[in-house]
Amino acid sequence: MQNKQLKLAARPNGMFKASDFNLVVETVPELSDGQVLVQVIYLSLDPTQRIWAQTDSYLPAVKIGATMRSFGLGVVQQSKNDHFNEGDIVSGMTGWQDYLVSDGKGLEKLPRIPGVPLDAYMGPLGMTGITAYYGLLDIAAPQTGETLVVSGAAGAVGSIVCQIGKLKNLRVVGIAGSDDKLEWLTTELGVDAGINYKTENVYKALRKAAPNGVDIYFENVGGALLDVVLTQLNIGARIPLCGYISAYTATEQTPGIQNLSVLISKRAKIQGFLVLDYYDRALEAVQEMASWMAQGKLSYKTDIRQGLEHTPTIINDLFTGGNTGKLLVQVSPEPS
Repeated sequence: MQNKQLKLAARPNGMFKASDFNLVVETVPELSDGQVLVQVIYLSLDPTQRIWAQTDSYLPAVKIGATMRSFGLGVVQQSKNDHFNEGDIVSGMTGWQDYLVSDGKGLEKLPRIPGVPLDAYMGPLGMTGITAYYGLLDIAAPQTGETLVVSGAAGAVGSIVCQIGKLKNLRVVGIAGSDDKLEWLTTELGVDAGINYKTENVYKALRKAAPNGVDIYFENVGGALLDVVLTQLNIGARIPLCGYISAYTATEQTPGIQNLSVLISKRAKIQGFLVLDYYDRALEAVQEMASWMAQGKLSYKTDIRQGLEHTPTIINDLFTGGNTGKLLVQVSPEPS
């Protein structure tokens, strides 16, 4: 059995390039006692992978010559581990490859719930949904009637944040990079107002969309957008800092934030967080979001692309705005 793997060949400069990776084909080894063989179905593409390829952060940088790190979902093909059976659907750090040989640590068995597609476990019922859920409800602690602004609102996390905001009776303003994305946000997800940051004056548009000021700003982008929103914060505003995608592929030092002192007069706070902070509370979030989905109160969109070998260029759509919803690469067919 042959395993195609994408191994990091060079530290990226700017956007990912195909030459930053080597496509290697290796023979899958025989399993030892305690091991499982997982055939990868979906790879999750996330902005943080650009950081993992570049430098040490909350996780060590991926080593040159190592398989690129990635969260994924797959099916157990063979098992010599008492905790897993052939046919189990699992999620965990699979890496950019066709097959994973694992001792089972870090793999989570997923339930097969009738009517719930497998890709939902890469979105609202996975790390994406948990990030949105706790970033908004725990870090921001929203109160009924407040105004929530979300950058990257049509992305995997942002689109879930917008919907949770509506479920918690907030006025929700979504910022995205195309009119099609704003149409989806306002028409299908119920967002109260949308701003196209590429074509509109964000300062003026935000004054109109949030006439009573901003109580919560869920930040996925950073940079110039953050600077603008800071000027319109209310007293006691909260900013969950989920991502800073505007700087991840920068080849030169990005300008500093000019309006950070507003946090003082507004007695506002900005707090970074990681989904790993909430690992022990993940089930609580997944159960509530599964309930919302069953009631038709929460929807999601996945942008599924094909082909492991194309992953290095597909992932760049996260940084150019070329995707809507959760971006996945399908490596193999779903089991029947």
